[in-house]
Amino acid sequence: MTSTAQKEGRPGQGRPARTWDAVLASVPRSLFLPDLMWAHNLATNTSRPVSRAADPDGWAAAAEADIPIVTQWDDGEHHGEQPGSVPTSSASQPSVVAAMLEHLDVRSGQRVLEVGTGTGWNSALLSYRLGDANVVTVEIDPDVTSRARTTLNEAGYRPTVVCGDGAAGWPPGAPYDRITATCALREVPHAWIRQARPGALILTPWGTHYSNLDALLRLTVHDDGTTASGRFLEPVEFMKLRSQRLTWPEPPGGGGTLAESSTATTPPEHGRHAAFTFLMGLLLDGVTHAVQPHDDGARTLWLYSLTAPAWSATTFRDGEREHQVRQYGARRLWEEFETAYAWWTAADRPDLARFGLTVTPDGQRLWLDDPTRPLPR
Repeated sequence: MTSTAQKEGRPGQGRPARTWDAVLASVPRSLFLPDLMWAHNLATNTSRPVSRAADPDGWAAAAEADIPIVTQWDDGEHHGEQPGSVPTSSASQPSVVAAMLEHLDVRSGQRVLEVGTGTGWNSALLSYRLGDANVVTVEIDPDVTSRARTTLNEAGYRPTVVCGDGAAGWPPGAPYDRITATCALREVPHAWIRQARPGALILTPWGTHYSNLDALLRLTVHDDGTTASGRFLEPVEFMKLRSQRLTWPEPPGGGGTLAESSTATTPPEHGRHAAFTFLMGLLLDGVTHAVQPHDDGARTLWLYSLTAPAWSATTFRDGEREHQVRQYGARRLWEEFETAYAWWTAADRPDLARFGLTVTPDGQRLWLDDPTRPLPR
């Protein structure tokens, strides 16, 4: 799996029946893992190196554990983790892999396009079920592609392995009955819809630049072959498609006006796996955020505009009804946040499963309950 962010993780609720267990048992993840890898701890959000040569038992235990395994840092610019490194390729958490394969709902004889080959394990699972000739997998990183191709061949699987930008799909293999991504999107490429059969399913992690959080999105391609629509299924967190990674905005320059005020609005806690954090990203267009904890127990919610130079900082202290707000720049971001929060509250605080997305040649549109109810972004 390519692109930046954090691991492939976070179990959700209401998962489908486990019909891939026999396949996962027949195609163990350990066949596709490198001798040196980094076992990721979901609770602490940290990774530790594990060497098969130095610690074979520890390596085997990590390979079999239901955890993500990091296999590349910083797009391969160096070998191994360094201070400030970002994981950029991995082997996903097995329970997440199983859930995604269930949601993909493949049938015998169908053709599948996978975007984000990574170690090649997911490609092997699909090849085991569907046959090599029905699986195409695209990986943007040449070194990751080469290693995956070699590992797949050694394990006895020969899907079509392509080194290229998965956002473009792979037209020579089209049309596809299923398209799945093992990296997270911020915008669904329309090329995928053009390369899919009417009625095809597209399954991908999707999120917004508001946070690193994602959710599984399952789209159905309409009969017209140009539009797809579907709902969010469950929360996950994946590395991002390289061309859609977040670029943090530069701080606004001088000359603007700093506005100071107070607010009585106290939103739910922003957390790494908080559904509210993901949902606010659906409602706030062109905004990212950070939470700054303070030694006295207070926390500041920073909002940054991705469309115009602007920021806001709202500091919350437990037990206080009024909170300090500072806003600067071309957008009043805290006021936009309050408007979005008020809409969510008035809509009876809908959860993830009530939201969906429609993709057309003109772009993508978020909605609540039904495609005829677009979100007020």
